[in-house]
Amino acid sequence: PHQTSTKIAMMGAGFFFKNQTGAEMIKGVIFDLDGVLVSTDELHYLAWKALADDEGIHFDREINQRLRGVSRMESLEILLDKATAQYTPQQKQEFAERKNNCYRESLAALTPADVLAGSVEILQALRQRAIKIAIGSSSKNTPLIMERAGLLEAVDQIADGNDITRSKPDPEVFLLAAERLGLQPAECLVVEDAAAGIEAGLSAGMAVFGIGPRERLPQAPRRADSLAEVTAEQLLDV
Repeated sequence: PHQTSTKIAMMGAGFFFKNQTGAEMIKGVIFDLDGVLVSTDELHYLAWKALADDEGIHFDREINQRLRGVSRMESLEILLDKATAQYTPQQKQEFAERKNNCYRESLAALTPADVLAGSVEILQALRQRAIKIAIGSSSKNTPLIMERAGLLEAVDQIADGNDITRSKPDPEVFLLAAERLGLQPAECLVVEDAAAGIEAGLSAGMAVFGIGPRERLPQAPRRADSLAEVTAEQLLDV
């Protein structure tokens, strides 16, 4: 029979959540990386801007906002919307590689100081509650960023752009992260800063928490401006 009230029971070192139907709730949290745990947005912008300037294509921060949460090649297509020339697939591939090389060079300066406020505390609090943790990112540079930021040991699994064929808003990366955690989608919470990621999490059948302003994340059922403004209990209270 369905239970009508939320119940929270202790299991081992962590919390075991049940929702109003008695179904098991959040056992794993899947974080997007860029803009949620680590600040690399500016590095991406500068790399895309350098490419656009080299090719004489208009690119600004407003256009850059449309690149949040989407793959490298899809980002390139958005950038090329302002181009007057037509480019071959080979040229586009070269552009993408040039941008990525520029971006990866800038990552050499990335340190744990670039981890966003509240990130380490949230990860530690989730670990103390026996919540499984994964990264679900479209970035193919995820392992390098995690290593440079000193976060590799803080997560259980990574699913990233190296593992998928469809980027957000397709839910593939989040479904893969859940599978690697050994969890069902309904047992997972996605934490995202991009509209495409919010859509992907909802499409995956997962709970979703947005990081960023409401106007950027209108679909987010719950949100905060940063992880520094939310506790682990608030994050898990779905």
